[in-house]
Amino acid sequence: MTQLFNRQMGMDIGQLKVLHTSTDAGKDRPKLTLITQGENKGKDDHREVAAAFIAVPCDVQEISHTLILIQLIINVQDLDFNSAALCTNNHRRQDTPGDSKAESVLKNYQHYLALVFALEEINGDPNLLPNITLGFRIFNTCFDARMPSKATLSFLSSQHPFLPNFKCGALDNLIAVIGGLTSQISANMATILSIYKIPQLTYGSFSPVQGNQLLLPSMYQMVPNEAIQYMGVIRLFHHFRWTWIALCALDDDSGDRFMDVLVPMLSENGICVDFTARLPAQNYIANKPEDLFRQAKLFAGYLDSRANAWFVFAEVPSMLDLRLLLFVSPLLLLPPVHKVWIVTCHWEFASVSGQRDWEIETFHGALSFSIHSNQPPGFNRFLQSVSPSWAKGDGFIQDFWEEAFSCSLNMSSVQGDYKEMCTGEEKLDSIPAILFEMNMTGHSYNVYNAAYAVAHALQAIYVSLFKYRRAEDGKILDFYDVQPWQLHHFLRSIKFNNTAGETVYFDEKGELNVGFDVTNWVTFPYGSFDRVKVGRLDPQAPPGNELTLHDDQIVWHRTFNQVVPLSVCNDRCPPGYSKKKKEGERFCCYDCAPCPEGTIVQDEDMVACVKCPHDQHANNKQDQCIPKVLSFLSYEELLGIILATWSISFSLITALMLGIFIKHQETPIVKANNRSLTYILLISLLLCFLCSLLFIGRPSQLTCLLRQTAFGIVFSVALSSVLAKTITVVLAFMATKPGSRIRRWFGNRMATSVVLFCSFIQAGICTIWLSTFPPFHDVDMHSSTGEIIMQCNEGSAAMFYCVLGYMGLLASASFTVAFFARKLPDSFNEAKFLTFSMLVFCSVWVSFLPTYLSTKGKFMVAVEIFSILASSTGLLGCIFTPKCYIIVLRPELNTRDQLIRRKN
Repeated sequence: MTQLFNRQMGMDIGQLKVLHTSTDAGKDRPKLTLITQGENKGKDDHREVAAAFIAVPCDVQEISHTLILIQLIINVQDLDFNSAALCTNNHRRQDTPGDSKAESVLKNYQHYLALVFALEEINGDPNLLPNITLGFRIFNTCFDARMPSKATLSFLSSQHPFLPNFKCGALDNLIAVIGGLTSQISANMATILSIYKIPQLTYGSFSPVQGNQLLLPSMYQMVPNEAIQYMGVIRLFHHFRWTWIALCALDDDSGDRFMDVLVPMLSENGICVDFTARLPAQNYIANKPEDLFRQAKLFAGYLDSRANAWFVFAEVPSMLDLRLLLFVSPLLLLPPVHKVWIVTCHWEFASVSGQRDWEIETFHGALSFSIHSNQPPGFNRFLQSVSPSWAKGDGFIQDFWEEAFSCSLNMSSVQGDYKEMCTGEEKLDSIPAILFEMNMTGHSYNVYNAAYAVAHALQAIYVSLFKYRRAEDGKILDFYDVQPWQLHHFLRSIKFNNTAGETVYFDEKGELNVGFDVTNWVTFPYGSFDRVKVGRLDPQAPPGNELTLHDDQIVWHRTFNQVVPLSVCNDRCPPGYSKKKKEGERFCCYDCAPCPEGTIVQDEDMVACVKCPHDQHANNKQDQCIPKVLSFLSYEELLGIILATWSISFSLITALMLGIFIKHQETPIVKANNRSLTYILLISLLLCFLCSLLFIGRPSQLTCLLRQTAFGIVFSVALSSVLAKTITVVLAFMATKPGSRIRRWFGNRMATSVVLFCSFIQAGICTIWLSTFPPFHDVDMHSSTGEIIMQCNEGSAAMFYCVLGYMGLLASASFTVAFFARKLPDSFNEAKFLTFSMLVFCSVWVSFLPTYLSTKGKFMVAVEIFSILASSTGLLGCIFTPKCYIIVLRPELNTRDQLIRRKN
């Protein structure tokens, strides 16, 4: 732990001085105190004001023979309850001798340097705690959860002898504590500090019990709540559509809590866990070698998993364990691990010095939720100034320097260990990043901010006392009477900008109100790597937008060829297919079923197919909705052109025949068959040809009203004319018999009456139709898959078939009468032609009905147009073509003599 304490000294502010003190009587161990000196206010004014310490971990020899930076010299065997590098009332820190060198996690030395750098800035700032200088003391936890409890009691108790909770003599006036790095260490410290209401600022893992403010009211968390990471990793899995993942966690209480919280959350969000692996809570080296190989063999069973995304929850020592496990895997002929590692903020890409040459390519492309960090100005320059001689009292620098550069600062060590002699001019930036980083890490940044938070809280107290100080019994209530519990109010309310330009403050839960950086780890040969910030996890963002990622900046493991890896139970369903649950399998495992007709799936792995909008339809692959084509019989298409040409051509022919008949109206052949009926029939046929044009083109409300009614009435007039002509022929022959009374019925009035009567009946039907259920413009979006049929809805099918039925009745009557009159002798007898014309007419319309009912859209309209034109052409051709032939080409037959000769 590092103890921060305020001193008012008689020297220049900001100049850091390390005082190396004498050894204890019973221990031949050097002690050091690092203090800073302030402006001289008087020789007797050397009063201790406040103290705080920071817990920084190291890995101890009996566990893994590795030490974290702050504890390069300390071994477990050298630490006892009374002299464990604790602060004493003489402000000393004891260091263990270097009898047996232990490997160190050199990277964590930066935590210590960050504190020194922060205090140099604070002490050099004339506007922050003027005339007050901050110093510090360090205690190594050595990743032993018991040590912080001993250290905390030591700061609060007498030392010679050690009497817990008993103060004898002058003791440091402890104000605040900064530590620790792991959850268990922080919790053990808090159980003691909360009794005394001493503020504790943790800079490492979030302790789950911190949420209970009644139990730990004195804790301030420099790392955001752990639950934010759980939400973030779910957003991450959704972003990359990873639904089949693996979980790795420590085999301890924290790992159990991790599994209990995260596994249900994953299931609720559609993510399945293929397997869970537990990492031993203790280092493998502390166990038997066979335990390591047994764990490696168990680990081998996971390598064939389809889960490419492995989410690891482990604290700092576990990185060393995991690297050791991967190191022995090739010895067991296990295949290399090519996965996407997703890790929490607890994880540090750290190694002991003995692992500097181990490959780290396995972790290339890993993603982590890193503690947010920034680079205070001057920190890199400060690191460049570090050397073996930079601070005489730094008990860590010698071992750090020797392990970092594989050299020795002691000549005797050079001779015994066959190492080169250190020059002292080596530069930290030449050390591989796996051992030491030149940029301030997240944990170091938290230490830096924690020191400033304590300083600003003390500054607030200082300003408050200066403003409202009062005399009490002749004494001044001054800054040195501040108690630890008084600091809480100011810590909760402080808000300041650090030198990196970021705002630092605690929320109502005592947590630093920041998120996490999403970091992509890019590895290089020889232990180098680069942290690339590729995103941000911001708990203050709107729901659903907490995670921001820059996919184009992410570097994946080389085996994935820079393509986003898949981490699914089975291949994703392509567009056009939906998921189909597999019986007996978890919901993340499924089959793919093609979408039903009319539905689509545009994306991969969709649960259900969706219908297209009414005006769109699915393409052949059923992965996209495309607009439906408007369908109607237009003048632009070939069928419409043919029918329109037919209609106009025969309209002209009909008009031509009418003109011929009018020109030769005094000829016998025109007179013989009732000229008026002939004209009416020709005009009605002309209109029949023209009314077919109402069926071509885009339907409108007007054309829908006219097309069927005009067709019905005009055709009824034509059929009525044919019927009248047929009746006229029959009556003409019957009237020639002597004494026949039919003569009185014979004449133009009778023919006109038949035409009018029959036509008016059809006109009445159409009137009723239009007044009750008129036809209207309509669209049919369902009959044809890819078309919107523009059509005329008949309004009432019954009325439509009444119109057709009445025309059928007239046609049947005309055909019957003409059939019986077909053999009457007369050179100009029309009965035969009328019979044949009505046979054609009836044949067309009889075939019309089934064809009409079996077609849809524009082809239905084309069938009706064809029936109109075919029947009209049949009438025109059968009745009038022979007569026009005689009138135009055989005029010698168009005489009265020829008619009389025929009769004789």
